[in-house]
Amino acid sequence: MKVSVFTALFVLALIVAAPASAKVAVGDAAPDFRLIDSNGRAQTLSQYKGKIVVLEWTNPACPFVGKHYGSGNMQKQQADATAAGVVWLTINSSATGKQGDIDGPAANAYVAKVGARQSAYLLDPAGVAGHLYGARTTPHMYVIDAQGILRYMGGIDSIASTDKEDLARATQYIPQVLRELEAGKPVSVTTSPPYGCSVKYGS
Repeated sequence: MKVSVFTALFVLALIVAAPASAKVAVGDAAPDFRLIDSNGRAQTLSQYKGKIVVLEWTNPACPFVGKHYGSGNMQKQQADATAAGVVWLTINSSATGKQGDIDGPAANAYVAKVGARQSAYLLDPAGVAGHLYGARTTPHMYVIDAQGILRYMGGIDSIASTDKEDLARATQYIPQVLRELEAGKPVSVTTSPPYGCSVKYGS
């Protein structure tokens, strides 16, 4: 029986998204990092102390990322979050020469092309932040509260697929978590299995 390249990619993505030991855990203080953004400016997590922060791991060549940007789902979540005062940091941990690796100007061109609305696009070719947080897939999402405590880590939604038709019936975890934090309620879903392409680390 023949297996298509897409099917093989999808199966591989689900395999790499299987449970594994994370570097951080919900309830921990989110570790600080320092990365250069697509405009050449240094960005640290600690500079956003007092604000809710969303971390989004990305790879523009990944079809799972393409699902959320191609449908406008990611851009809407970014726009809604930042309009409410949330800081949204998109992080690209693809190593130099690996799939998804882009420099600052290319990142800015991509952001303009898809109409992304994040606060900053951060470049992590050495995988420093990615390994620090145990990011495994693109996308892989984290939400940090205003006190710097990690409150959510996992998938962007509840249906692991590249099909845009699944978005309407999937639970979109990030807006749900942000609404609960804003209302002062406990986060009802704190972890979920991340799904997508494996992060293309150099090592």
